[in-house]
Amino acid sequence: MADPDLNDIKRRMQGAIDVLMGEFGGLRTGRASSALLEPIMVDAYGSSMPMNQVGTVNVTDSRMISVQVWDQGLVASVEKAIRDSGLGLNPSKDGNSIRVPIPQLSEERRIELTKIAHKYCEQGRVAVRNIRRDGMDKLKRQEKDGEISQDEQRAWGDDLQKLTDGFIKQIDEALASKETEIMQV
Repeated sequence: MADPDLNDIKRRMQGAIDVLMGEFGGLRTGRASSALLEPIMVDAYGSSMPMNQVGTVNVTDSRMISVQVWDQGLVASVEKAIRDSGLGLNPSKDGNSIRVPIPQLSEERRIELTKIAHKYCEQGRVAVRNIRRDGMDKLKRQEKDGEISQDEQRAWGDDLQKLTDGFIKQIDEALASKETEIMQV
């Protein structure tokens, strides 16, 4: 009897949650966070490099992020990358470092950010459901091939559904938390 690998399914579902949390880290909440600049790519040495490979990103206070650029020649590229990132940030040079003040969010922008958070959550739910579907397909195939009985297939299917429900609940809780964080003035 070949039991389905629920640990692999759980690991894949956790990966979907991790991706969601990474996307949430990039959503601006009016508070400084080094995760805000992580997805930004900088043109350096003839290729695109992540921000953390050209300098050190620090949060100096709740409204200021500073980037200590390691190579003086890349300061302008880093400043341009931050300005062109679409995050609505206006960086300023200060020698080898760049200061990025985080402006206060308007009510309109907060509502827009919650819609983006909802979109990210729906993508996470779809990913978890797709993983569940793959697991259910494997169970049906195992039953059809005679590896497991119909009762075992139903029992494993119920376990898989409980696992899926737990991860969907985690996604919903993360969304509720992020919404309150975004809407907080």
